[in-house]
Amino acid sequence: MRADLLAETVAGLDEVLTAVDAFDRALAGGLLRPRPAQAAGLTELADAVAGTPLATRAAEAAGRAAAGAASEDDLVALAAARVALLGSVHDALMSRIDEATGRGRGRETAPPAADRQPANLSAAARSWLSDLARCGWQGIDHEVVSGAAPVVSAMLPDPALRRQATLLDGFAAELAASCPGASLERVPVRRWGDLWSRAMLLTVPGAAMAPPTGTATGRLLPLGVDVQEHATAVQAQVHAVLEPADGTAPRLVRAAVSVPKPDTVVGAGLWQLLRPHMSLLTAVGEGRAMNLAEMPVTAEGDLLWSDARARPGEPADAFATARVVLPTATDAATAPLDRHPARIAVPVFLEGYTVRKADDMLPFTVAGHPLTVDTDRVLAAGPLTPEAVASSGACVGLLRWDAGTFGVQPLAVETTVRKKAVAIHAGGWAAGTTDKAGVRAEKAATDAVAVLRERAGRLLRK
Repeated sequence: MRADLLAETVAGLDEVLTAVDAFDRALAGGLLRPRPAQAAGLTELADAVAGTPLATRAAEAAGRAAAGAASEDDLVALAAARVALLGSVHDALMSRIDEATGRGRGRETAPPAADRQPANLSAAARSWLSDLARCGWQGIDHEVVSGAAPVVSAMLPDPALRRQATLLDGFAAELAASCPGASLERVPVRRWGDLWSRAMLLTVPGAAMAPPTGTATGRLLPLGVDVQEHATAVQAQVHAVLEPADGTAPRLVRAAVSVPKPDTVVGAGLWQLLRPHMSLLTAVGEGRAMNLAEMPVTAEGDLLWSDARARPGEPADAFATARVVLPTATDAATAPLDRHPARIAVPVFLEGYTVRKADDMLPFTVAGHPLTVDTDRVLAAGPLTPEAVASSGACVGLLRWDAGTFGVQPLAVETTVRKKAVAIHAGGWAAGTTDKAGVRAEKAATDAVAVLRERAGRLLRK
């Protein structure tokens, strides 16, 4: 990989992010009675999309918003402009990554036809989000935030709206935990701006429709697993290379499983919740390939996993896959609404680097160029540790972009333990473990889940 390209400045990136930040500051203060500084931020957003199909509509919306007279349609237009700007940042960064890795990218797919989601629910969600924009993050209170509850309750029973309902529910929960906004010492303006603009665009007909799918048949070679954990939910996402049975070029794919969890289940206990829902996790832990037959897959490379369409294959070493197959694999295209720099997570293979710890950082020096290593993302529910990463000589990881720089999240490393070369995987405990800490965590998870099930059963019997 050409690390020198990752260190070079991306033209125009700082200017685009400055325009987004200006709009986010305007949104933080509220658009009911904008001040001159907020009006300037709105104008800066509109100017940033000048020369694009959004130019006229964004300029009109910014003008009305600056006068405190923005309609819901105007706010949708401003959200679209913000999403488009961050989409351009995503595309520029992905182009740089494609140059650095030398891999190709799949073709973009046409957007699906408009869906038939209930217009009243979309209007209700848009109304609540518009109220938030007018109040601003510094003006939120529990009365405003609670307006999301009936909308979420109405959306959740409909599977087609569940993803949108989850976004609104989580967003409202964050806001409720921060009320009143006037007392906040620090406002996460970028994050809340991201959530608000995405939620606003999902109210547009067709935006929330499921992506078109095809099927995948062939051999799946896992590279590693990434886990995102919340107090009440956890998701495991396996990154892998698919070798199609028809002999076409390998392609990068992902498979994910999400489950609710009690907040007492942490560490290695998470695998106990996830394992029964996806046999692929067992294959990852055992270092095996999976043979797929007509597995549904989206154009963006997301496998809609079904254990009935997969069976365990022969042993497959992730580092052999990374060295031999990964360089020839095609990266998947990205769906329009998913174009955001925070969502960049591209599998890469690094070796021959040096490691030098300095100022609580752990950079890899690749061909003379530093590359930040994000050890904070190293999975706690596995044997991979920052110390193992620091002593490694090869790494399979996810290339990400954060705080203006590229960095690597390790998924697996090759290192030396007691004079022996070993591979240590973040998902090494996915199929079970004999490690003492892992065994204790799994036992604690068993006890916690058993107690909760017994209590739930007792409540249901009353």
